[in-house]
Amino acid sequence: MNPDMVKAGLLATVPFVRTLGLEFVELDEDRAVMRLPDDPAHHNHLGGPHAGAMFTLAESASGAIVLGAFHGLLDRAVPLAVRAEIHYHRLAMGPVTAEARLVRPRDEVVAEFDEGRRPEFPVEVGLRAEDGTGTGAMTVVWTLRPQR
Repeated sequence: MNPDMVKAGLLATVPFVRTLGLEFVELDEDRAVMRLPDDPAHHNHLGGPHAGAMFTLAESASGAIVLGAFHGLLDRAVPLAVRAEIHYHRLAMGPVTAEARLVRPRDEVVAEFDEGRRPEFPVEVGLRAEDGTGTGAMTVVWTLRPQR
């Protein structure tokens, strides 16, 4: 995997990531970490990041790990988010970081895809404030759809 290509690809194909100013902190085949900078234009009525901005941060981090983990399949598979569930545990203030990890082993998902099935696999995402305090958690279930 070339992390710079994955980062550039996500930023090029998902304009909303650029709109929010999401930043990559870390990216490899096992983990994606992205950051939502503190921007008053994205605040809610309490002065912290809007829930929609945090949802986008977490979903984007999940997409980055999917692109990183399955980059070798992108010529024949389209990754698609199937569903997502988010929990907001604490009020977030300031910058927020999302850390995403695959739950199912990558090789298991690839084998299922290679058998002609359309695998579904969850990505767990933790949200935290700049001081490391957990502020939320999200699970995004993805699939790999064969290219048409």
